[in-house]
Amino acid sequence: MSQNFWSLFVAIVLSLAGSIVAGRELHVSVNGSDSGNGSPSHPFKNISAAAEMAQPGDVITVHEGVYREWVNPPRGGESDTKRIVYRAAPGERVEIKGSEIVKNWTHLDGELWKVALPNSFFGSFNPYADVIHGDWFSPKGRAHHTGAVYLNGNWLIEAANLEDVEKPTGVTPLWFAKVDDKTTTIWAQFKGVDPNRELVETNVRRAVFYPDKPGRNYITVRGFILRQAATPWAPPTAEQVGLIGPHWSRGWIIEDNTISHSTCCGISLGKYGDQFDNTSANTAEGYVKTIERALADGWNVDTVGHHVVRNNVISDCEQAGIVGSLGCSFSSITGNTIHDIHVRRLFSGAEMAGIKFHGAVDVEISHNHIYRTCLGVWLDWMAQGTHVTRNLLHDNDQDLFVEVNHGPFIVDNNIFLSPRALLVNSQGGAYVHNLMTGTVSVMHTERRQTPYLRPHSTEVMGLRDNPSGDDRFYNNLMIGKASLTAYDHARLPVFMDGNVFASGAKPSVHEPVALVAPDFDTAIKLVDSADGYYLRMNFDNVRLATRRCNTISSATLGKTAVTNLPYESGDGSPALFDTDYFGNSRNKAHPTPGPFEAPGTGPVSLKVW
Repeated sequence: MSQNFWSLFVAIVLSLAGSIVAGRELHVSVNGSDSGNGSPSHPFKNISAAAEMAQPGDVITVHEGVYREWVNPPRGGESDTKRIVYRAAPGERVEIKGSEIVKNWTHLDGELWKVALPNSFFGSFNPYADVIHGDWFSPKGRAHHTGAVYLNGNWLIEAANLEDVEKPTGVTPLWFAKVDDKTTTIWAQFKGVDPNRELVETNVRRAVFYPDKPGRNYITVRGFILRQAATPWAPPTAEQVGLIGPHWSRGWIIEDNTISHSTCCGISLGKYGDQFDNTSANTAEGYVKTIERALADGWNVDTVGHHVVRNNVISDCEQAGIVGSLGCSFSSITGNTIHDIHVRRLFSGAEMAGIKFHGAVDVEISHNHIYRTCLGVWLDWMAQGTHVTRNLLHDNDQDLFVEVNHGPFIVDNNIFLSPRALLVNSQGGAYVHNLMTGTVSVMHTERRQTPYLRPHSTEVMGLRDNPSGDDRFYNNLMIGKASLTAYDHARLPVFMDGNVFASGAKPSVHEPVALVAPDFDTAIKLVDSADGYYLRMNFDNVRLATRRCNTISSATLGKTAVTNLPYESGDGSPALFDTDYFGNSRNKAHPTPGPFEAPGTGPVSLKVW
């Protein structure tokens, strides 16, 4: 027989073998065995064991229980259709925690208890010796650690010193730790309970689901409860380690999870680490060098980003719910609930938000509910092709901050209800059909030289400063404090039309014909009901119809001043604003100002989440 025949025969055998192995379902159960093989009858005992065996095309199904481990996937999938999928078994409660249970607490006095743990308890990483630090971090004059203590799932607050823990317990109980060569000693206040009879946990792992090396692509993580990680501060200049994240990879799907109690960040779509981490001296020039190194290390449309983060609930993170420097590009962030971010304010800095992105190139942020955060969405540097649409934001210190971007980026059909709706330190933004009830502020002089990019690419075309202006406001409903007068002295042209100003909101001099509408905001109220959130307010459709708004499109918006680019979708198709917050079609001749098309007349109640 010819060599060609044998080559063909071997190829067929290998292909058949591959088809048999690919697409397996590997099972994990807390009742499994260390010698399990992943079958339903002999499941693995932990997720990491299944991860070691999983190959592209496999599904890892994890059954009900609490798993205390750092899942560090050793490989990813091969493509979007040949992934490695990690999923909680349908209908089962599966928790993965970065903590361990601590018993043997000794009562000292009152509500003060103490435990001494051998350092071996923490392995190679002790979060109580791990001091939070990094670029743009402000410790407020004291040390903070990535460790945490939890009582029945809720975290206590780290005290500045032992003396504070020894005082009577206040509203929020405290803890404090000391680490020597052999022992970690933790003092903690347990208000009215015996910690040995309750669930007390301490952080021991830096992350819960995070590969230790970049390039582990096409992984899906679905349906888990992911909690309690000792994550470090995540500035844009360093490796951004989250409780969960892809670590400079491509094509992850993170969906339907509950993610909470991360010392710093919940989900990270951010940067890889290098020897220059945290050496920028907090300067724009330092971050420009970071970008240059990232480009050399594979920051491009083919290698990094393209993640989908959808339908997760993210809370109780003290830096950011979702963070991403550069690695977030070309991603979709949709359907998430993000709340209680940076609410304790023990430390500070310049990286805290519900969503904080640098380099959000062609990123879609849509249909998210963001509340009780220090800042809802912060787009910092290179928000080019970014689309922020149909989000509900309220009870934040501030809803949206756009910083040193040159555009084009689009903000449309959003509901901004916080006291400060918008802070603009950028140019090239288009704000269309939004509802704003809080202040709009503009920074007029920004001398930092920041990059602009080739369209739908990460290739840097140049650096420019950020004078105010070159923004567009069309068909917005501005109520109360939401005036646009901050644009009166913009240094670049501003384009405005079709906006409605009610209840004291004032137009800018750039508005050709201003309409002051009836007193809508006397009845504006967001109601949290059993079946969702309802926005209740008064409308006067007869008066709104006189506003004679036009349908907005890419042709209306024109091109940006610096980048000379049109406002378009990530795939290059023209933008057309012909649907409202709910996806309803708008009147083509004269659409209704604001995010709701023809909502009715008089008091209305709209389910907005």
